[in-house]
Amino acid sequence: MKMNRRIALKEAVKFHGHLGPYLILGLLAGRAGLEKTGSKKYFGLEVKVWGANKKPRSCLIDGLQLSTGCTYGKGNITKLNGRAIKMEFNNRIKQKKVIITLQGLLLKKIEEARTHWDSELLARQLYKTNYSKIFKLRVVN
Repeated sequence: MKMNRRIALKEAVKFHGHLGPYLILGLLAGRAGLEKTGSKKYFGLEVKVWGANKKPRSCLIDGLQLSTGCTYGKGNITKLNGRAIKMEFNNRIKQKKVIITLQGLLLKKIEEARTHWDSELLARQLYKTNYSKIFKLRVVN
């Protein structure tokens, strides 16, 4: 799936209201989920998210909605309780599922960003990073 990353980032910031690392994680995880399940945006895909109940972690969900087209209105994205961030993408048409979690020290790196400027800088760095360096992906059939 080819997407102009600069435009996508600009649209994400406009929708969400500011740039932060969790928004970027949602955008990148959504792209990875679509790619690994062979899904198209908007329909036929179901997303479940654990561990993103409170801010700033919940900002991840805005990124997921924008990158996958799954929304609360359509009922194809669900937020669940959990300590660790985990995302499950289910292609209901192809019956293909992928589970995505964060790589090791990423949360610590995000927590170390103390100022808004630090968070924005980290978000921009993450946005340029290949998602394979940020996430652990497990395909489930």
